[in-house]
Amino acid sequence: MSEEHRIIQPEGWLPPSGYANGVSARGRIVSVAGQTGWNPATQTFEAHDMVGQVRRALENVVAVLRAAGAEPRHLVRLTWYVVERKEYEQRRREIGEAYRTVIGRHYPAMSLVIVAGLLEPLALVEIEATAVIADE
Repeated sequence: MSEEHRIIQPEGWLPPSGYANGVSARGRIVSVAGQTGWNPATQTFEAHDMVGQVRRALENVVAVLRAAGAEPRHLVRLTWYVVERKEYEQRRREIGEAYRTVIGRHYPAMSLVIVAGLLEPLALVEIEATAVIADE
């Protein structure tokens, strides 16, 4: 977490693994719409597995952040919508590696929601994000 962001950890709670319970930040907000694991230039899925789509969805989130002048370190919130719970659970280690490759060792507040389906029929995951860039 960068110095402009503060992790919120209630007293007496065990620290979570791979995410923060809460984050406090002050500055310009960047909201990123849900990003699926497709190539946004062609709107086609090049990966048809959970890990490949997670990696691409995170790369898409980072591309939107960069277009707004933000970086992964500015993330304060990620919400993941996942279609295949079993595949997600079975591939958690690989998903974590993909996360660290794209985002780094920055763990904002996160939620994971299991859904029956997403708007794009081939999508296995959609990730939306909120970032805060410190007041300049």
